[in-house]
Amino acid sequence: MSLDPPESLARLAAERKPAPPGTLHARTVSGSVRADPRSVRTVRFGRAGTPENELKVGGDDTGVSRRHGEVTFHDHGWWLRNTGQRLLRLPRGKLVHSSTDPVPLAPGYTPVFVRGFGYREHLVELYVADHDDAGPGARESADTIPPQRWPLDEAERLALIVLGQEYLRYDLEPRPLVYRRAVAQLAALQPQYGWTKRRVEERVGAVRRRLHRSGRVAAKLLREADDDASDATLMHNLLRELVDSTTLVPPDLTELELALDALDDEF
Repeated sequence: MSLDPPESLARLAAERKPAPPGTLHARTVSGSVRADPRSVRTVRFGRAGTPENELKVGGDDTGVSRRHGEVTFHDHGWWLRNTGQRLLRLPRGKLVHSSTDPVPLAPGYTPVFVRGFGYREHLVELYVADHDDAGPGARESADTIPPQRWPLDEAERLALIVLGQEYLRYDLEPRPLVYRRAVAQLAALQPQYGWTKRRVEERVGAVRRRLHRSGRVAAKLLREADDDASDATLMHNLLRELVDSTTLVPPDLTELELALDALDDEF
């Protein structure tokens, strides 16, 4: 095992020989570790800068445990376990408590956020090398991959912009606009289209089915048999996906607000 000064995981990997499959690259703002499972089976992280911790995280934050977590190699893979008093947060909002079963790490990059005191969180970056993987630095000069932006027709886009106004303002706890208000705004903007609650539901339903069939959206978009998912949850998941993918962006809301203001000025 080697300990390195704080620098990017990408640079570390680029300056070294390609890592054998299963090698774990781990980094915090305080340092970095490269662990080959043939010789190193556990990497620990926490607030205490002691030999027991290969990675120091949250140095002056007493909300972080001295031994807060560890990544251990067994059953042909690396497994993350919380050994601290506060939660670990993984992608898609997954939370890991000290009582939670160890979480397997997939090949590639996994960010782990260590909850500290108050609103503080500290990042532990983990990268597991796969077969034929040159490491996290191999794609530094590659073209940027844009987000998956979903095609919407004019009616679908307008309906979803109206329903997703709080999402486009990036509110902390956004909620879809209620159908009654959405239909009123849509009818004022496009009286010739004959907007009704049913028409809005049809436009939204078509987009939900299309995104679901793509297989590229992890969140639930459709209710299945014996499923108790609420319409509000499914709508939230849809709007969250459209905003996170930048299919819908804040300038869309600006155009909507200008159009609504212009209508108000006419009366």
